[in-house]
Amino acid sequence: MDNLKISIPGKPEYLTMVRLATGSLASLAGFDIGDADDIKMAVCEACKNVSCHGSEGYSDKYDIDFSIEDGVFEVTIFDSCDKHTIEKNEKCRHCPQDGDISMILIRSLMTCVEFGRNDEGKRFINMVKKR
Repeated sequence: MDNLKISIPGKPEYLTMVRLATGSLASLAGFDIGDADDIKMAVCEACKNVSCHGSEGYSDKYDIDFSIEDGVFEVTIFDSCDKHTIEKNEKCRHCPQDGDISMILIRSLMTCVEFGRNDEGKRFINMVKKR
């Protein structure tokens, strides 16, 4: 089993880097281009969901844990910040609806999905894609 962990600044402009890393890992794990695209989209939606805190701004950082083992790609995104000090350029007028849509999208793209909060009350999303 291969395990990787990266910490990402909460700024939305880092999502491109997350997409590239996720796609590369999915390809290395043996997923075809269609499944790799599904995984990339689900991971980016989960990152936005975890790091966005409405009018409070974005998380200062979040962590992504990847686990790859023979046909199984597992990724967990954790909100790891204590403050939400990264200001938004635009106000979230549709945050609740966007969050609901992203959860539906993530569930449709991945094999198993779990949304929750850890013991410290911080959000996480765990997703599994099986070949």
